[in-house]
Amino acid sequence: MVRVGILGATGYTGLELVRLLSAHPQAKVKMIVSSTSAGEALTAQAPGLLGHCELALEAMDIAQIKARCDVVFTALPHGASGPAIRALHEAGVPLIDLSADLRYRDAEVYAAWYGVANAVADLLPSAVYGLPEVYREQIKDCDLIANPGCYTTCSILSLRPLLAAGLIEPSPIIIDAKSGVTGAGKKPSETTHFCETDGSFNAYGVTKHRHTSEIEQELSLAAGREILCSFTPHLLPVKRGILSTIYATPKAGAQEIGDCLCAAYANEPFVRVVETLPELKHVVGSNCLHIGFAYDARVGRLVLVSALDNLIKGASGQAIQNMNLRFDLPETAGLDMPAWTL
Repeated sequence: MVRVGILGATGYTGLELVRLLSAHPQAKVKMIVSSTSAGEALTAQAPGLLGHCELALEAMDIAQIKARCDVVFTALPHGASGPAIRALHEAGVPLIDLSADLRYRDAEVYAAWYGVANAVADLLPSAVYGLPEVYREQIKDCDLIANPGCYTTCSILSLRPLLAAGLIEPSPIIIDAKSGVTGAGKKPSETTHFCETDGSFNAYGVTKHRHTSEIEQELSLAAGREILCSFTPHLLPVKRGILSTIYATPKAGAQEIGDCLCAAYANEPFVRVVETLPELKHVVGSNCLHIGFAYDARVGRLVLVSALDNLIKGASGQAIQNMNLRFDLPETAGLDMPAWTL
């Protein structure tokens, strides 16, 4: 049984980790940490976990974590993860980080997009980007796993096989993505409370959203050359889910493009190439990513549509997938559930 600790257990991704791990057959949450709610039962904030997690929240204590946990999920904000990552790594505790602090190969790119220096820049060469469909073998042997972002997972997995095979032009690539409000995190703001989002739909972070750089990093590695893309996120008035509509110029026909995507994901348990274009309701509640496409011969354009649950495959579910790989468990353990039907 893998003993699990969670830092930042009261945020959306932390709570989702607790919920999913409560049904995991080979892992058990042993310690939950919160900097603001130590001493309080987690169920006081999340009554839906009654009967599933009766732990009390604790203050950060590296010695206790090392003694009681085999792995730690750090579900902390960008920048705040750095000190915890360093302390855990120095103590020899394997970790899976859900912030951006370990995702970049170049610390200067992180600093340019996040506006602060990377506090764990020296650890970046030791970290692996936790996208199982791409880095599965490296994840198995790594103690510093950088869980990808939600927009990035959706975008990279849709485009990577086609760029690697040279079946689409490297430019222009346009990613028009939409996210549920949980993608903004649990901390309330004027732009995300109910009265601002209900009945509305808006673009944000236009030309400057941080996930742009993460997407470009991984697509450039796949293509073997620099890839720049136009990435525009939108806020949907729903709780969860991401749907991306991606435009690219094809260099091959529809059959070859479809064959490439199908071959890339034929043996992947959580990525499905589908004929019916994806919708949020097809994936929300599951750890699955659906990818569909349309080939517009009239204007010479490929339109890819992909969808996932931002809190599961886009965050906590993918983190558990990484944990399963790292501890030689079945990759689908605790995650083999269908989307919610309603």
